Amino acid sequence: MPTASTTSAKPTRAKAARKTARAKAAGRARAASATNQSRTTSAKAAPGEAGIRQAQTATRDTAAAVGDYAERAVLIPVGAALIARDRVVSTVSDTLSTYSSSAKTQQQLRRFERRGITARKRLEREVRKARVRVERDLRQRRRVIESTVSDIEDRRDAFTKNGSDLAGRVQERILNLV
Repeated sequence: MPTASTTSAKPTRAKAARKTARAKAAGRARAASATNQSRTTSAKAAPGEAGIRQAQTATRDTAAAVGDYAERAVLIPVGAALIARDRVVSTVSDTLSTYSSSAKTQQQLRRFERRGITARKRLEREVRKARVRVERDLRQRRRVIESTVSDIEDRRDAFTKNGSDLAGRVQERILNLV
């Protein structure tokens, strides 16, 4: 739950972050101008002094870069934790506001019930469609099988008739021969 101290601290943190960013930028600008000055004076100075100045400048720049990385390594997890905390607080606040009174709770339960009814009706429609599809497929297959069986029966009858006609002819020939 947000408190007065956490909500008022947010603008202060933002201001502090902007000040830090400006200070870093100013420090970088000073370092860049110091580098430029050391380059111009290094031409005038002796070769040994120029090398020392360059090494000092490089050391300062390296230290600043390492400091920047260390600061980021600390600030990133802190920022992530604060964002996560804000989201949890928001979720809890939403839940509390949704169920804060019996009327609101009843309203939410009615919403859940309507959603459940809608889901059930959708499922029943899909099951009905699937059943109709399966029944239609079975009827079509039954018709194909029945026509195949009918064709086989017709062939059997024709074969039986042809067989009995052939047997009758053979019998007549045998009788004619004897």
